[in-house]
Amino acid sequence: MDLVIINYGAGNIQSIRFAFQRLGYDLELSSDPDRIRSADKVIFPGVGEASSAMRKLEHSGLDHLIPELKQPVLGICLGMQLMCRYSEEGATKGLGIFQTEVVRFSEDLKVPQIGWNGIHELKSPLFQGISEHEYIYLVHSYYAPLSEETIAVSDYGGAYSAALARDNFYGVQFHPEKSGKAGAQILANFLKI
Repeated sequence: MDLVIINYGAGNIQSIRFAFQRLGYDLELSSDPDRIRSADKVIFPGVGEASSAMRKLEHSGLDHLIPELKQPVLGICLGMQLMCRYSEEGATKGLGIFQTEVVRFSEDLKVPQIGWNGIHELKSPLFQGISEHEYIYLVHSYYAPLSEETIAVSDYGGAYSAALARDNFYGVQFHPEKSGKAGAQILANFLKI
């Protein structure tokens, strides 16, 4: 299977690469549009701040490429948030793949939310073999509210989207590469989609 991770200078690339290697697959890093288009599956990582990450995508032209991809695409953490229409973080216009906006957690909550949290209301083949209320690992200060595209829910000061899906696009707010056996299962499930 031909797997590509989008390399745009704002990703948690090594830990994701190691997670797929543990499953027996290697990932190629690429920022080349033709190479990304030709892959069987694409991983869109992200760590850091939304507006600076979006500027990097725009500088490379990947902001136009990603929404046009036809193969399964998995956005991770900030990658998922950038796939949304808009983020309050840096007043950032997103890629518009998911028709929701990303908002900051309430000032009453400690942010970022760091650590293990349960996911439930699982609605996708991405979660085949994952138990309701399975624990996954998160680090984030912004979140996508519940919407028609929500395929998993988590709770921190209220329910929010732990994962989104639309057509061939999937996004997870959590870090599957740091979520133990459950995370490995979710990545393996993505490879079967």
